[in-house]
Amino acid sequence: MNDLLMIAGGGALGSVARYLLAGAVDSRLALLWPTFPWGTLVVNVVGCALIGVAAGISDKPWVKPLVMIGILGGFTTFSSFGLQTVDLLHNGETAKALAYVALSMVLCLGAVWLSAGRV
Repeated sequence: MNDLLMIAGGGALGSVARYLLAGAVDSRLALLWPTFPWGTLVVNVVGCALIGVAAGISDKPWVKPLVMIGILGGFTTFSSFGLQTVDLLHNGETAKALAYVALSMVLCLGAVWLSAGRV
């Protein structure tokens, strides 16, 4: 139960942080290339950097539920995707890492495309 509370609270914090950071970045960089999703890009990069740091200190019992799943899960799930891909590579599972990246891109983008009725 304690883990669920940490995940829920962290998720709320991460979602608000994503909204604030993406909005701030979009408002400042819109002049460079209008309609480009600058905020989402920055959030994804920051989230990936932060999950790498969190993975390095994951021996603490609260890091995974609060920080990695909660805060960073609410902030961006791209950080989880990045960590899982790097873990596969570090374990010498290059084919699995490449398959994961390819399948994620094709299936996830395809799911959005189909569900948004843009086919």
